[in-house]
Amino acid sequence: MTSPSERLARLGLSIPPPPAPKGNYFPTRQHGGQLWVSGATARTAAGPGLRGVVGAEVSPAEAKEQARIAALNLLGAVEAAVGLAGVTAVLHLRGYVRAVADFDAQPGVIDGASELLLAVFGAEIGAHARTAIGVASLPGQACVELELVVAVAG
Repeated sequence: MTSPSERLARLGLSIPPPPAPKGNYFPTRQHGGQLWVSGATARTAAGPGLRGVVGAEVSPAEAKEQARIAALNLLGAVEAAVGLAGVTAVLHLRGYVRAVADFDAQPGVIDGASELLLAVFGAEIGAHARTAIGVASLPGQACVELELVVAVAG
């Protein structure tokens, strides 16, 4: 069986360290066999992710890539908390897309994150429930923010 870390390596990806919280909260919270991961944007070591509004300054394809990067940041928080190998199921992904009022393709944007989670964990562990929501603003003017809930061993 291939591990999540091996799958990431095959994809040419590495997990970033989790960013420090920008408020009075924790990056993760484990309880009752679940790990809840606080919101993440596409911030990298180079700086903030793409800023702007999807459907205006940001294309849906660009936003989908930002969702993929944000999902890597979620995985960084999971790795720091329990290790990717400790994940027994990806339960729920919630995606927020900062978009123009008539934009209705939020699911396609959040597919960037869902596709990465499935590629890293495989279908058995990575299959998840999901919500994709359009919003008027996000922290740092990000175009995408994600939250994650996973089941963990022990």
